[in-house]
Formats: sequence, C-alpha cells, structure tokens
Amino acid sequence: MVREMLSGSWLVTVLAIVVALLIGGVLIAGADARVQATAGYLFARPADFFGAVWDAVYSAYVALFRGAVYDFQAGSFTRAIRPLTESLVFSVPLILTGLGIAVAFRAGLFNIGGQGQIIVGGIVGGYIGFGFDLPVVLHVTLAAIGAALGGAIWGGIAGVLKAKTGANEVIVTIMLNNIAVYLIAYILTTRAFQLPNSSLPKSPPIPADSAAYPLLLGPPFRLHAGFLLAIAATVLVWWLLERSTIGFEIRAVGANANAARTAGMSVERVLIFAMVFAGLLAGLGGSAQVLGTERVLTTGVAASYGFDAITVALLGRSRPWGTFLAGLLFGALKAGGFLMQSTTSTPIDIILVVQSVIVLLIAAPPLVRAIFRLPAPGRPRRTRTAKEAAA
Repeated sequence: MVREMLSGSWLVTVLAIVVALLIGGVLIAGADARVQATAGYLFARPADFFGAVWDAVYSAYVALFRGAVYDFQAGSFTRAIRPLTESLVFSVPLILTGLGIAVAFRAGLFNIGGQGQIIVGGIVGGYIGFGFDLPVVLHVTLAAIGAALGGAIWGGIAGVLKAKTGANEVIVTIMLNNIAVYLIAYILTTRAFQLPNSSLPKSPPIPADSAAYPLLLGPPFRLHAGFLLAIAATVLVWWLLERSTIGFEIRAVGANANAARTAGMSVERVLIFAMVFAGLLAGLGGSAQVLGTERVLTTGVAASYGFDAITVALLGRSRPWGTFLAGLLFGALKAGGFLMQSTTSTPIDIILVVQSVIVLLIAAPPLVRAIFRLPAPGRPRRTRTAKEAAA
C-alpha cells in the first residue's frame, strides 16, 4: 500500500494540489453568504451568482496569499514580508517530522507516531532548557540534543517491538501517541515542570539568552535557527538515503524485506534504525516548537504537526527535498489560513479540507490520472500502424 502511494509522478502531485484548490474554491463559494443569496435567483440573473462566486473565491485565495507569502496591502516592508517568515516558522516542525516519517516510509514502515515523538522530544528539550543554567552555546545545543534523544527513544520503542516481535507499527505508534499526550498532561502538574505560583499546565519560560534558538532576522519576526536545522536535516537525510550503505539497506528492506534478508542484510537492525532515526528527527521538530517558536512547554506543544507531517511525507513522495517543499507548502497554508479567515470570514476548516483532499488524491494516483486522462506509468506507447502513418 505504501509503495502504491509513493509510485506517482511529480505531475500527479501538482495536479492533486490543483484539484484540491478547486474543490476548496467550491466550498469557499458554498459558505459565502452572498453566493447563497444570489443562488436563489440564479436563473433570473445568473451574472450575479457567478460574480459572487468569483468574488468569494478570489478574495479568499488572495487573502491566503497575503497571509502566507507577501502582504501587498501592508503599510511597511517589514509587515509585508512577515507572512513569508511565518510560513517558514510553521514549516520547521512539519519538515523535520515529515523527514522522519519519510525515512520510515522508505523502510516499509508506516510511522503514525510523529505526534508522540514531538511531545516527548519537547518534554526532554524543554526541561533541559528551563531546568538548567548553562553557557549560551552549550545550553541550546544540549537542549536540542536532548529533544532529539527523547524522540529517538520514543520511536525506538516501536522499532524494537516491530523488529523483535512483529508488532504492527501502526497500532504501536498510535498507542505511544496516546501515552505521550497523557504523559505531558501529567508532568505539567508536577513541581519540576509547572510554572511557579501558577495553576496552569505550563512550564517556566525557556531562557531566551541561552537555551532558545536565536532569531534569524530579529524582532518582530519569529523565524529562528530551527529553519537552518531543517535545511541541514534535509541534506543529511538525502545523503543518508542516497549515498550511504545504511540508506541502501533501508531502501532495499522497504522494497522487499525477504530479498534483503536473503542478500545478507539484517532486516531487524534496519527497522530499528529507521524508527530511531525517525523519532530523532521528530524530536528535533519538538525542539523547534519549545526552544524556537513557543519557548515554553505546554500540552499543545505538538499541535497537529505529527499528523500533518504524514501528509507532508506523502506529498513529498518520501524524498528529502520533496518533503522539504511539501513542508513549505503546508506551512504556507497554515499561516495564510488565519488571515483568510479573519478578512473574508471563510472557515479555516477549508484549509483542512484542502489538505485532506491532497492526501486522498496522493493516495490514489489512478484517480488523478483518470480526471486528467493521463497515461498510466510503465504503459508502452501505442505505435502507429503503416496505414495510419501513410494517412
């Protein structure tokens, strides 16, 4: 099933996004009050209806662009480019966690545990951040390493159970997600993690001068060094999968585990490594939230990034740079959705529908090919007969 999901071409991916945006446009128009009003006399004055549809869809997507890329109505250049930086901020945990899920996909594992791995990584990295007083460079480095180790351990649990007992990784990672959710809810009520003199489930703030990721552009922008970490992780994953021996083994096991075992590869070792490495990257995604964006540990530290990252990995075809670009796209959708909702009253759930449709179409490449009448991959081209050539 995973191999089928990842078998489509880049053209199919682009067309899936186009179809999703078209369906989103239909939903935007259907939710608009003016469109609903003009639909009552559609046959009497059809121009009013179609004009209302155009205005609703156009204004919503323009607002989405303004909130995600460049706000051309802003009063200053700083405010105009801030949406782009916000898109990059939202993309960091998506890219890091998506890369981890992509590595697991390439090994033939369906890792649903990104959410729990982000949470555990955030817990460990956050505690090192606010619980210790260390020199500047050492502090943020140890906090990031701790977050990575926390996520790696959480992912490794599923990997060991899969390799040693054959446990289904989907079920195991889902259960680990639930454990992580209740774990963070509990520890934020303990004295070691709770903000002093507060009853809120919230940790003390991360020291901005020592343990937080430094801002790349300075205030008022929130873009932090975690974005550089995401770029470095993308390069590392590309090298790992395409140039290293363990990467070859990961791809071999994902293609055919029995053949890889016959060739002398340790399938168990590869499965464990893939899940540990996936958890490590997701833990870094948690560090981006705690040490970079939020700079405090809360129960919502993972938001929905762990599940959105599955979509990012699928959209990127489990290729490192494809996942990176997909993370940028979904970060832009997330950032732009807020302005679209506030300026046009369009439900932000439309963005979730667009993302879901993209997943649906990515998971069913034949459906996209049928819509656009594209030939199936691998099908030989039809050659012209002598009679057709003469004609």
